[in-house]
Amino acid sequence: MAQLKNFPLPDVGEGLTEAEILNWRIQPGDAVELNQIIVEIETAKASVELPCPYAGTINELLAEPGQTVEVGTPILTIEPAGASDDTESTERDGAETGTDPDSAEQGGKIGEESADGRIATLVGYGPRSTSAKRRPRKSGAASGSGGGATDSGGRRPATNGTPVTAPASTNGTAVNGSAPRAAEQARPVPAAGADRVPGDRVPLAKPPVRKLAKDLGVDLRSLSGSGSGGVITREDVERAASGGGTAAAPTPAGATGTATTAPRDRSEREQRVPIKGVRKATAQAMVDSAFTAPHVTEFLTIDVTPMMEFRERLKKHPEFRDVKVTPLAIASKAMCLAAKRTPDVNASWDGEAGEIVYKDYVHLGVAAATERGLVVPKVRDADAMSLRELAVALEELTSTAREGRTPPEAMTNGTITITNVGVFGVDTGTPILNPGESAILAFGAIREMPWVVDGQVVPRQVCQLALSFDHRVVDGQQGSRFLADVGSMLSDPGMALTFG
Repeated sequence: MAQLKNFPLPDVGEGLTEAEILNWRIQPGDAVELNQIIVEIETAKASVELPCPYAGTINELLAEPGQTVEVGTPILTIEPAGASDDTESTERDGAETGTDPDSAEQGGKIGEESADGRIATLVGYGPRSTSAKRRPRKSGAASGSGGGATDSGGRRPATNGTPVTAPASTNGTAVNGSAPRAAEQARPVPAAGADRVPGDRVPLAKPPVRKLAKDLGVDLRSLSGSGSGGVITREDVERAASGGGTAAAPTPAGATGTATTAPRDRSEREQRVPIKGVRKATAQAMVDSAFTAPHVTEFLTIDVTPMMEFRERLKKHPEFRDVKVTPLAIASKAMCLAAKRTPDVNASWDGEAGEIVYKDYVHLGVAAATERGLVVPKVRDADAMSLRELAVALEELTSTAREGRTPPEAMTNGTITITNVGVFGVDTGTPILNPGESAILAFGAIREMPWVVDGQVVPRQVCQLALSFDHRVVDGQQGSRFLADVGSMLSDPGMALTFG
């Protein structure tokens, strides 16, 4: 058997400190290739697929789906292909105790070739300023009367030189030359049907069962497994989801009586979901923004009938036949043009340096509602794009965000944001600034409403805009001018020709 290697959770960018394991693409015993996708994780910014830094055979998975792991913590062990057998004992011991120089000390430096010829290619494999926290490991040797050390095969040397097989372990599993891995021996196995300790973070259940429980909203910690060794089965989860609870204990012999249905406690009708991932990051960002930047919100109601007519004409234009030009795309283009005339809305407040930072580029943030929560990916250099290019970029960006595939680098360094609350049938709102930005525009629903045109009340397409801005950077005059400029271009797209 060859040496074992640790795969620590890498920092996938932007200084993230932890991530949640979403699902494994492999299982122990599977053969994997270099850079094969093996696990999907969720950071505070996006869902990310991680490739394997080794080719070889998966030895053990050290983290369960749904578990939050700190960066630098080993998440699996692997037996690399082609590793030398004569160094097995020394290097495996290093991997078990966390002293493997490739993982503990250096983490496999980027671009540096290791002893087995591997070149680390994953983000976060450079030197770390602090040592990574590791899950504690227990000794794999079985306990028995008299104790004593055992060799790599789980046998205790006798005084006459003949190896003696160690007695059975405390969980009833015999220890011999083909003993299970140390981590497996140390894992406690409760008796079937035993009550679980409240707050147990890792109940015994296979990954598919964990996913089913998550989809059905069942807390595995509240169940007693009916499977062998107390393992929670699919039937246990489905029974709990249907209101049946865990399997009922058998009635003692000779017991009689009529079953009564007790009223359900309030806690049984509530569901508690851990605050983590995107929701946790969004909440912290919104609190920081709300209590740091003094928000001011202004509103404007406009007739966007000309914009809608302009959109219909674009559909017939040869250059736009294969492009979906949405009202959001037109509003986004108007924002980029208006920001050139009022650069304060595209600036940021640097309190530490005592400076206002003006930017000659627009990284447009687009708020997108996803199953994982609110995310705000950015269109880089949106001001340099034509309307067609911007429409294509917005469609790709929002589609990727809803699928949870936005890369971390697309989630940072925005300069101004637009949020389309109109897709939910909402007229307007008072949006909260993204940290580091000075303005955000809420684009409301477009409705047919009565409107006065040349002294006559006629039906028109009407929309409401709401601009929130940081009053430290943007004065009322500047915010009002920017909002009025955006409104004028949506009321009359030809006004865009007057913005250089």
